[in-house]
Amino acid sequence: MAKPVVPEEKRRRRRPTRSGTVLSEQLIVETALRMLREHGSAGFTARRLGLALDCDPSTLYRYFRGMDDLTLAIADALIGRALRGWEPTGEWRADLRAMGLRIHAAYVAHPQAAQLTTSRVSGRANELAADEMVLELLRTAGFPLPDTVRIYHAFIDQTLAFAALDAASLALPSAALRADEAMWRSTYARLPATTHPRIAEAAPLLATRMVTSAYPTALDMLLDSADAQLTRSPSPDRA
Repeated sequence: MAKPVVPEEKRRRRRPTRSGTVLSEQLIVETALRMLREHGSAGFTARRLGLALDCDPSTLYRYFRGMDDLTLAIADALIGRALRGWEPTGEWRADLRAMGLRIHAAYVAHPQAAQLTTSRVSGRANELAADEMVLELLRTAGFPLPDTVRIYHAFIDQTLAFAALDAASLALPSAALRADEAMWRSTYARLPATTHPRIAEAAPLLATRMVTSAYPTALDMLLDSADAQLTRSPSPDRA
């Protein structure tokens, strides 16, 4: 059975760690993000995290029910970073696009953490705030509830899927990443038109585009589809 998490007010009365640091959930999450960036998921253990925080690993369980609970907190922290400073403008499409790009960027900035968290549902405050805002933008724009949920589903899954894909590339060893990117010029660009005519004609463009994320393009295509639907049905039932 998982241990109960100690209430926040009781945590604050705890003595500092051996080095004088006062632990908090935020400090633990930030340290975990740094560990993941430096060591990857293989080094993400309670023992190593305790060493980094100069505390006994068991102390972490006053803040989190286990490492999986900490993983969910990391996921929520990344979404919180994406939402920081964002304000809706009243233009649903521009606002949804900006939110998607922010969430994608927040995950890609921490590729090792993204690999652990993009498939998770935390149910925490930042995640709930982001979901509420996406649904609000779509409902306020005039989409019926079933279409709102359908577009929300596609938007969230597309954003997280591209974040996971792009993070996986960035988490590769630098030599492997460079080799993958160079493949578009070293192999694809040299294929003869006699055997691979379509690749040959597209090779210069492929070499430029395939080393960047396709997420902005895919996001625009999703929003184009949603916008076209809204234009066809200007007065949907909002009930």
